[in-house]
Amino acid sequence: MTKNFPITEPMLVAIGQIADDAGVEAYVVGGFVRDVLLGRGNDRDIDLTVIGDGVVFAKRVAKEFSGSRLSVYEKFRTALVEIGELKIEIVGARKESYRSESRNPITEEGTLQEDLSRRDFSINALAVSINSASLGEITDLFNGTEDLESRILRTPLDPLVTFEDDPLRMMRAARFAAQLEFMVVPEALEAMKKMRDRISIVSQERIADEFVKIMSARTPSLGINILFETGLLDIVFPEIANLSGVDLRTVGVEEYAHKDVYKHTMRVLDNMAEMSDNVWLRFAALLHDVAKPKTKAFREGIGWTFYGHDHIGARWVQKIFRRMKLPMEAAKYVEKLVRLHMRPMALVDEGVTDSAVRRVLFEAGDEIDDLLTLCRADITSKNPRLIKKYQANYDLVAEKMIEVEEKDKMRAFQSPVRGEEIMAICDLPPSKTVGILKYTIEEAIIEGEIPNEYEAAKAFLLQIKDRIIAENPLSPREKTRMANN
Repeated sequence: MTKNFPITEPMLVAIGQIADDAGVEAYVVGGFVRDVLLGRGNDRDIDLTVIGDGVVFAKRVAKEFSGSRLSVYEKFRTALVEIGELKIEIVGARKESYRSESRNPITEEGTLQEDLSRRDFSINALAVSINSASLGEITDLFNGTEDLESRILRTPLDPLVTFEDDPLRMMRAARFAAQLEFMVVPEALEAMKKMRDRISIVSQERIADEFVKIMSARTPSLGINILFETGLLDIVFPEIANLSGVDLRTVGVEEYAHKDVYKHTMRVLDNMAEMSDNVWLRFAALLHDVAKPKTKAFREGIGWTFYGHDHIGARWVQKIFRRMKLPMEAAKYVEKLVRLHMRPMALVDEGVTDSAVRRVLFEAGDEIDDLLTLCRADITSKNPRLIKKYQANYDLVAEKMIEVEEKDKMRAFQSPVRGEEIMAICDLPPSKTVGILKYTIEEAIIEGEIPNEYEAAKAFLLQIKDRIIAENPLSPREKTRMANN
């Protein structure tokens, strides 16, 4: 691999000239350098290290470009200069560690060698000069270019020292392994096993950010398997670690075993990653069988069963998202898909009737396409004949759904007669009775008793209202509320 770096970003040349004028050594470092050398392209985020005060130099850069925006982070002595779409983070060469039990890093000024040695991996410890006299020269003190060629992740220093300085680097090892499809060297894996408990001093927000990046990779299982093998998964996502293992039960001459749910889940997740870039749909794949250990039971004549794992797993989703500091708005989406992931196959087993399809369309709403994608990702058989059979079954379900949707408009279904109109027609206050009336109308549409149309639904309401009100009278509190209104 070349020892000369192609400087193709004109802004870097311009900043290099500013560094020349200031008598400052300036280097591009980190992921920008790594990705260019890998031919992965690069985004508009660039890290610069200068020998000296990074904040002072950042202010000088910002002053040179009209319209630039400067953000200074005094606590860490770093600065961000935004020039158009380009985001340039500038810092002075430094030493930084988590050697105390504080969650905040300790930062000290350092040399370029010290700065590069404190980075997470050798492939991220490459510095490229932007000064005119040495433009494009790579400083590679830890054989990072060779490790790029060998596709390995190795720490610049002893991995115990590197992970001690910032335990999040253990998560980053798993993340880079998934993103770059690199191998973590054995000595780093051993250090991660020894130091896994130290991840507890890192904020949950930082851990969650790394985990989401793993989930966004082309093959997420590469990263999650590293977390599993090193024991980190037991700490950061115990529900997934607990999926591992197979139980055996012998009855007479028959031996019953179920598949390893962890291995199955990793296959489903990777299947989903091939089908969709939607990271929350991938989380649904990760969590679809999360409650199987809880619901596992052996039944004579049947074998191992996991009855109700879909509903119990769905109830766990919000708790998991809250603990992991993942966005709660995504939790509802994942929860719905986990709860419904068995339903399309049940349609095949029980018969693809219009009413059954309407019910799934009603419950899934706008997520119906994602639900079917999850179901297809859940096919992990190694038997090509079975795979073909299952895919054909889902094709049948999808065709029936299109047919029913075109006829009955069930996607994002809402009752044609809304609650406010029910209260007005029936002279009722907000109450349980109103909800029952609305539910009865919806059920009639789902079962095909009436069309999904306003006039038909209103006529049905007039037909049933007296009976429903008689069977579900208002409570004393609801009667008082009605009298006061």
